[in-house]
Amino acid sequence: MLPLHLQPESHIPLYVQLRDQLRALVHSGELRSGDRIPASRELAGQLGVHRTTVANAYAELESEGLIQGHVGRGTFICGAPAKQFSPPPRSNGNGGGMRWEALFADDRGEESLSRMMPNIPPGATAFTVARPPDESFPLEEFRRCSNAVLGHEGRRILQLGSTDGYEPLKRELIGLFRSEGMNVRSEQLLITDGCQQAIDLVCKAFLRPGDSVALENPGYPGAIAILAGARVRPLAVGVEPDVTRTGHVGLDVDALETVLMQNRVKFILITPDFHNPTGTALPVASRRRLLELSARFQVPVVEDGIYARLRLRGNPILSLKALDTAGNVIHVDSFSKTAFPGLRVGWCIGPESAIERLRLVKQSTDLHTDQLSQATMAEFMHRGYFTRHLAKMKKVYRSRLEAMEEALEKHMPEETSWTHPDGGMSLWVTLPAGFDAGELLIHARERGIVFLPGRHFYSQHPRPNTLRLGFSAVDEKRIERGIQTFCDLLKSELRKRQRGARSELPARVALV
Repeated sequence: MLPLHLQPESHIPLYVQLRDQLRALVHSGELRSGDRIPASRELAGQLGVHRTTVANAYAELESEGLIQGHVGRGTFICGAPAKQFSPPPRSNGNGGGMRWEALFADDRGEESLSRMMPNIPPGATAFTVARPPDESFPLEEFRRCSNAVLGHEGRRILQLGSTDGYEPLKRELIGLFRSEGMNVRSEQLLITDGCQQAIDLVCKAFLRPGDSVALENPGYPGAIAILAGARVRPLAVGVEPDVTRTGHVGLDVDALETVLMQNRVKFILITPDFHNPTGTALPVASRRRLLELSARFQVPVVEDGIYARLRLRGNPILSLKALDTAGNVIHVDSFSKTAFPGLRVGWCIGPESAIERLRLVKQSTDLHTDQLSQATMAEFMHRGYFTRHLAKMKKVYRSRLEAMEEALEKHMPEETSWTHPDGGMSLWVTLPAGFDAGELLIHARERGIVFLPGRHFYSQHPRPNTLRLGFSAVDEKRIERGIQTFCDLLKSELRKRQRGARSELPARVALV
C-alpha cells in the first residue's frame, strides 16, 4: 500500500494532491524506476476517490515522463532516480540549508500553464499547441528589419524607452486598427509584453482579492492562472460549442445575465473570436447583447482578440471594441498568433483613464517593453511584410483545418462530436459520456499521439470527456495519420467498454 493521504477538505484539488505525493515518492526514492504502481481503478478504490481523480493524476505524471502506462501490463515508474535530487545540507551550526518552500507566498498546488506544455515523446504527432509552426517564420525579412532599425537608431532603441510603447509601432498599429473599424488615439493604446501581461496588468490595476470576474468555461488557462494568483473569484459562464453549425455558439449570454443579476461582478473576460479552446466565434447579435448587459450592470468587458485576425473562412465580425460606443471595453491582443510568439509584443486598447492606470502599473512592473522588438515589428509592418505573412499563414492554417476536419469525418466514431471553427488554431472534441481524456492520453502517447485534455481549460466543473486538438503546427499528412491513429484507439476503447457492459448484464435464467 502506497503512503498516500488525501485531504478532501483542502482547496487543492484531489488529483493535484495525488500527483504531488506520487511525484514526491519518486523524488525521495521510495518509488524507483521499474516499480509498478496500482491501476487507476485499483488505487481509486484504495483511496476512496473517483477513478477520474487517479486517471488525471496519472496523466500529468505521464506527461512529465515520471510514469508510463503499458497496455496489458500496467503502469510503471520511469522517472529520474532519487540521487538527482540531493537533500538539503545538514546544519553546521550556522542554520543549514534554507527551506524555500516554507517561504512561498501562497500554497496553491496548481501549475496550470506548465501543464499546457507537456513532455512530447520524440517523433510524436503533437496536437497540443496553438501557435505558428517554427518553419513558417520569415527569417530573412525579419533580419532585414532588425538590421535596418539597428542601423538607423540602434543607440536610441537600446536605451530605456517609454512605458506606453515605441511611438512608430503605435502609429502602425493605429493604422491597422482603423482598417478594422476601431478609431484609436495614441493615448488609448499601451504596448505590453504580450497578451498575457496585458491581462495581468488589468488584474493588478482593477481587481482585489475576493473580487468576482465572469469568464468563459472552458476558457484560456493563462487567464485562469492570473485570477487564481490574485485570489479573484471566477464565475464560470458556459460556452456553447459549434458542433451543428447553427450559429448559436460561444458564451451563453443568458447565463451571463443571470450571473450579473446574482453577483457583484467586477469584470467580464471573454475571447469572442475563435475562443480558446473551442474555436467558436460569438455571433454579432450576441456581441451587441453582451455590450448592452455591460452597460446595464455597469460591468466593463476585457476582450481577448488574439485569434481574431485568423479568420480562415466566412465573413469577419466586428470586435466588441469596434461595436462599443460607451467606452466599456478594454481590448487586449498581441503578435503571438499572427507572427512571432517569441517577441512578446502585445497591447491594450481602452479609455484614456484606464490606459493611464495600466501604464503606471506596468511602469512598476518592467519599466517598458523591449524596444528592439517593438522597433523591428514596426519596420516589419511598415514594409508590408506583416500583411503578406498573415495572408500566407491563413492559407496554411485553412488547409490544415480542412485536413483535420476531413480526417475526423472519415475516422471518428459516431458517438463523438467536435466543433467546426471558421478560424483560430484549434478545435474541441467531446468524447462519449464516461470517457476520460486524461486516461485516453496515456494510451495515445504509446502510439505517438499527444493532445491536451479538456480539464486544463476549466475554472469550475471540468468535463473529463473533452479535449483540444491544435492543427496550426502540424502538416496535412501528419494530421491525417495522427487523427486516424487517435480514432483507431478511441474505437478500440469503445469496443472494450461495450464488451465490459455486456459482461455485466445479468445472466438469463431459464424458466422451467
